[in-house]
Parts: sequence; C-alpha cells; structure tokens
Amino acid sequence: MSSIGFTGNGVLIVDKPSGCTSHDVVQRVRKALQQRSVGHAGTLDPLATGVLVVAVGEGTKLVSHLQSDDKRYEVTIALGTETDSLDADGEVTAIAGVPRLDEAEVEQALRRFIGRHPQEAPKLSAIKVGGAPLHRRARRGEDVEAPVREVELYEATVDEVSQDVLRLSLHCGKGFYVRSLARDLTRALGTVGHVKALRRMASGAFSIKDALRGDDMTADAIAERLIPLKDACGVLTRVDLTDEGVAHARHGRPISPEAVVGDAWRKASPDESLALFAPDGEPVALGRRVDDGLRVVRGFAAAASDVVSR
Repeated sequence: MSSIGFTGNGVLIVDKPSGCTSHDVVQRVRKALQQRSVGHAGTLDPLATGVLVVAVGEGTKLVSHLQSDDKRYEVTIALGTETDSLDADGEVTAIAGVPRLDEAEVEQALRRFIGRHPQEAPKLSAIKVGGAPLHRRARRGEDVEAPVREVELYEATVDEVSQDVLRLSLHCGKGFYVRSLARDLTRALGTVGHVKALRRMASGAFSIKDALRGDDMTADAIAERLIPLKDACGVLTRVDLTDEGVAHARHGRPISPEAVVGDAWRKASPDESLALFAPDGEPVALGRRVDDGLRVVRGFAAAASDVVSR
C-alpha cells in the first residue's frame, strides 16, 4: 500500500464479529486502507454478528440512502431472564418461570407483531433523547422514557422452540429492534427473555454470502471484495441522464425531463433515492424526483476512480 493510501470508491460487506462495535469495524478498515473516508450503514450491536455495510471513499455518500433498507436476522432468544440491555451483555433485571411452549403457540403470539406496529425502543440504545444517546443517559442514572416508534415486521419464522430458547428468522424494516421484539414476545408468552445471539443475514441487497470476515481486514482482502461505486449504486433505482443532464447534475442544478433518458423516473416516490448515471455508465449523483424533474441530493466527484491504488 502506498503512502497515499487507498483510492477506491465503493461498498464493502463485512461479517462483523461478536464483541466489537460497528465503529470498531470502520476503524479497522481505515487502518488497513490508510483511508479516513470510511463509514457504515445500519449499526449492529456489539453482541451481534453478520452483515455490516461499510462504505469507502465516494461510497460514503451512499450511507444515508442505504439506512432504510430492509434487514434479515437469525435470532436466539433465551427464556426466563430479562436484562437491562435486552441482550446477553446486560445485567439481569427480571426472572420468570417458562411455561411449556410449542411451535403453534409461539407462531400465534408472533402474529400480533407482523406488519406495522408501535415498538418501544430498548433503554440501552443509540436513539437520541434530548440530544444525548439513550444508553448514555440511562447509564448516568437518568430516568428517561424510551421512545415508542412505528416499525414493521414483514415476516417471522419459528425455527426452534425449547424450554430454554426460541430461534427465529426475521425480515423487518428500518428502525426495528430485535431486542424489543424479544422482550415483547416473551412477555406475550407469559415469561421474560433476552437476545442470546443475533446474526444479520442481509441488509437490503447485500447478503452474508458476499461478506468479508471481520478478522480478515487486510488491504488486499478489502480491495478484492470491494463493490465498485457504480455497482453499489445499482441497489438504488437507476436514472440515465443526457450529457446536458450530467452538466446540470455536476453543478447541483435542477434537471428537467428533457435531460433525462426515458420516463421510468416518474414512477419513483418523492422520498425514493435515485442513482443518476452519465451516458458512459458512471454514476454522477444521487437525486430525488420532483414534480417537474429531478433534484440533486448529493453529487459524486467527477471521474471518481473505482481502481485501487497501492
């Protein structure tokens, strides 16, 4: 690796190990690449493992646009004890007997959580209340009420039921807390529980099968697995621009319909992130639809290279 570090742009799928934070993974990538411009989308708790989407270089401009992706998890819930963090890293706050359960009972209890529903966040979470993360205020001894937000669980499958644990496979939307589901589900079953193990299998289009092991953070390994910027943008709706459209996008100006190829963009919702491409197939900017055309949300550096420099 040369002294100027890594000049690639794109997205890396990391299989985060248990026991480290998402920020720790970012720091490992920064160190390996000698590159400061590294970020991540969709935080994983320290206990959790699995898919963490890490962005490099110009790819960091995609981070906020990937946060709303759906997620898939495999979770093991320990029955009979609840903790302050709602996972195995916390201190036990409640103990209860565990009734004899079968798969049908668990499936029936799960049904009430399918679809959109209000969910109380864990008190030890990164959600900010009054400008400070909830976990920080809770650990200072402040009595802060955890916010209740509407979340969505698309699908839940029961994989195992025993006297000690439940194992579930989940498909959920943005902002969903598996730890909160473990709390609410076990209470609905007449006991208490906490997350014993959690593994994220996918985040949007990014799957665990494409992930780099979190303890294999060498520059060569990262370079080999880096998804180039133009391919990473492929997870968003693609909109092709004319040369005139590219010129407007480069200067952050509104883009009229005449400078856009085709009409597919008209079907996008105003809140949907769009990837704007030049005629040569390279991404130019991120944008959104407005009534009379497109507006640029974030531009990519001109001629951003997806080639690794060592």
